[in-house]
This record gives sequence, C-alpha cells and structure tokens, in this order.
Amino acid sequence: MPTYEYVCKECGHHFDAFQSISAEPLKTCPECGGLIERKIFGGAGLIFKGSGFYETDYKKASTGPKGNGSKKSTKKAS
Repeated sequence: MPTYEYVCKECGHHFDAFQSISAEPLKTCPECGGLIERKIFGGAGLIFKGSGFYETDYKKASTGPKGNGSKKSTKKAS
C-alpha cells in the first residue's frame, strides 16, 4: 500500500497517510478540520541491494576472451 502526502489548504499542515490505492482521498485536516489536498510525487522507486542483480553477477568466471587467437599450437617437433 502506498503512502500519500497531504497538505491542508487552510493551516498548511503536512502529513502522510498509509492508504490502499482504491481508498478515497482524505478530505479534512486532522489539526484544524479544514480542506486538504493530496500531493502528487514521484516516490522512491525501486532499489536493489546485494549480489545477483547486475548482469556480471550471473556470469561464470572466464579464463579469457573468446576468439582472440591465443590458442596454443599443438605441432609435433620433427
């Protein structure tokens, strides 16, 4: 459930309310009883912490780049 920020139009009181998305917006200020409006903001976003989220965290350790021509020759001495 998201947290919505509200501000009172009369006294300027700011407060947050933890509500479901389908809930009706609040209409009265808890401080003075005046009209309030819900502020629209971007939110915090999604933050990944720990290993396993970056593409290189999933790859196996390689011994070297592929196709660089660094193969050892297997010629027999005559």
